[in-house]
Amino acid sequence: MSLMQAEPYDEKKEARKKHLLIAALAAVVLFIAIALSGFFMGHGWFFSNVPAEIRVNTFLKTVEAGDFPKAYALWMNDADWQQHPQKFDYSFQRFTEDWSTKSDYGIVHSHHVSCTRRDQHSIIIGVTINNSPDIFFLIYETRDGTLSYSPVKLEC
Repeated sequence: MSLMQAEPYDEKKEARKKHLLIAALAAVVLFIAIALSGFFMGHGWFFSNVPAEIRVNTFLKTVEAGDFPKAYALWMNDADWQQHPQKFDYSFQRFTEDWSTKSDYGIVHSHHVSCTRRDQHSIIIGVTINNSPDIFFLIYETRDGTLSYSPVKLEC
């Protein structure tokens, strides 16, 4: 083939290039849409806070059901906590009091995860308990999976 001779036009090859370009563009648009929708919906970039929201939701459903041993296991992220209760500063007795009789909201009958925000090592989760106008904040520690009370109050 000499310099002045062109390859014959391959319609299938050009159609394949066009379809690959469209698919790549659609993938980029979808990637950006997922990233931004998670952020603007309050679930973090790429919905990264959703696992912590599910954990808090499971914990509060367990508290609502009155299964405090299981709720404490979720709080401490230790299913075998009964084998070594002395390991924890926050005792099971105090936990039970805090989530039942001495709670600011009374016995938990309903809850709703209102908002989440991520910082370096934790996720702060705002929860509405018993349709209270106040939002209660918990911290999910990403390093060890434990829950705790948050001193930080967020704008939800």
